[in-house]
Amino acid sequence: MTAPAALTAPVPAGAASRAGRLRWAITDGLTLAGRELSRLRREPGELVAALIFPAVMVVLFGYVFGSAIAVPGGGNYREYLMPGLFAMVTFTAAMTVTMRVAADASRGVMDRFRSMPMARSAVPFGQTGADVLGGALGMAIMAAAGLAAGWRAHNGLWPAAEAFLLLALMRYALSWAGCYLGLVVGSEETADQLLPLVFPAAMLSNSFVPTGGMPAPLRAVADWNPVSALTAACRELFGNPGAPAGDAAWPLVHPVAATLGWSLLLLAVFVPLSVRTYARRGR
Repeated sequence: MTAPAALTAPVPAGAASRAGRLRWAITDGLTLAGRELSRLRREPGELVAALIFPAVMVVLFGYVFGSAIAVPGGGNYREYLMPGLFAMVTFTAAMTVTMRVAADASRGVMDRFRSMPMARSAVPFGQTGADVLGGALGMAIMAAAGLAAGWRAHNGLWPAAEAFLLLALMRYALSWAGCYLGLVVGSEETADQLLPLVFPAAMLSNSFVPTGGMPAPLRAVADWNPVSALTAACRELFGNPGAPAGDAAWPLVHPVAATLGWSLLLLAVFVPLSVRTYARRGR
């Protein structure tokens, strides 16, 4: 008996080749992600700092500054604050990828990778994947510190899980932006000097204070800042205080959709840019 023709038809060579390249890129990327994570064992100080920093942020902003800030509509400021801290750490973490990529580029590590039989997309894929995996641990530490400080997620387990998935998606998208920036600057010293520029961009948002009291031009920038959309989305999903006013901008009224849109836009722009820039640096 012969098998049906549909089951025995050969796979087109082009499709098989594309599937093989995809498996190759994923395997190489996971290998390089493991390399990035294994560096933490050799640099324990970086790991300790990454774990302590979230808890310090909760204490500093929640207890030192919190008594001077009123929550819109009333409520616990630390519950208002935690979504903003989650969002701010998500955005500032992009500079970690920038510095690692720039360090590898300046030390010749990228050149050694290019001499190996690996997919061109594997290096940026490994860098960004390792950042998301490492960031999950820091996010867990920050959540535990928030719980100890009185923060709670009031809408149940699934909405809280959706909020953390949004944070992970945005972090992954931003890590590609950081990877591209690291490839462009190509110097660890230059990347380090760019770090102070990230904090004003992250703080010009609704993370720590409502945007209603800002001057009109700054309020417009803050309302359309992706940090504000991510913060508002987390507040909505966690059930924390800080609902937008009636005249709020569209990203604050529809924060989940706005955050998804920003994330997809960043991925659409910076994934091909990062892969293309990495490939061109070897020419």
